[in-house]
Amino acid sequence: MDKHISAAAILEAEILERIPLADAMDLKVPRYTGDEIEMTAPLAPNVNDKGCAFGGSMASLLTLAGWGLVELGLRAQGLECDIYVGDSQLRYHEPVWGELRGTARFVKQGVLAALAASLRERGKGHLDVVCEIAGERRAAATLTARFFARLRK
Repeated sequence: MDKHISAAAILEAEILERIPLADAMDLKVPRYTGDEIEMTAPLAPNVNDKGCAFGGSMASLLTLAGWGLVELGLRAQGLECDIYVGDSQLRYHEPVWGELRGTARFVKQGVLAALAASLRERGKGHLDVVCEIAGERRAAATLTARFFARLRK
């Protein structure tokens, strides 16, 4: 089995077990490449009163995608860390009338290696990610976020 596929499956199981909101959202992690992660959730458990996707579900999916990208990247580096979002900005561009499909990627190449080096040297560090939910004409929502990490003791 491809190591990225199994990493995505393991992360999905952990998220569903540990984060009740993700389970209620019926969140899935269908793809992880090392540089990008995709998370999905069906519309039905994430719908608002207008029949489109609830903004809170979109924000949760994007935040989890960013966190998951950093988590899996650091695991691949052999690092066990506590990761948390320290700062984020979310913009909604258009409604989503179907499945939520969010992707997260690093803002710059090489930031994961720099974070790993900082963690090994100082025990902490941060990096930036950008996350988007696909829309009909463009990204329906965009989250830019700074994630912080600390080595577990």
